[in-house]
Amino acid sequence: MSEAPPTPAGPFVPEVSYGSQQRAEFITTIDAAPITLRNAVAGLTEAQLDTKYRNWTIRQIVHHIADSHVNCYIRFKWALTEETPTIKPYDETRWAALDDSLHGDIRFPLALLESVHARWVLLMRSMSENQFGRDFFHPETQKVVRLDAALSQYVWHGRHHTAQIVWVRAQRGW
Repeated sequence: MSEAPPTPAGPFVPEVSYGSQQRAEFITTIDAAPITLRNAVAGLTEAQLDTKYRNWTIRQIVHHIADSHVNCYIRFKWALTEETPTIKPYDETRWAALDDSLHGDIRFPLALLESVHARWVLLMRSMSENQFGRDFFHPETQKVVRLDAALSQYVWHGRHHTAQIVWVRAQRGW
């Protein structure tokens, strides 16, 4: 088996400026992401779910995507209701090392992802152009992040981690 690539979906390329058509496509991708992930893990056994892609198992990746996207949804809500709020970062490596991520049934993060994405898509489809220009401050990176940039990043984030799972399946012939 060959060495796992760091970014099987390609490197993240920030979308600096995009229009309403691209935004609509991004939102559609966010809407479809839970089913895409569900399809990527369909039929995997417990042992297969515990197969590593670089540092995390497939199971941990599934839990991570749900954890991360819940955080992003909350960041959107803060940015829409506060002036450049400072978000609360989290240590994704430590979250992935918790027992629920190490051993938990993936049905739960898949259901959580479906629910969060349904709410997030509902929210984004109701947002104005000006609202996508609202932002939050990320204390770890010391950067102000616009919501339109966060949307672009999370479209990539879902693709990135789903591609990791697809890569493992292809390498192992699953």
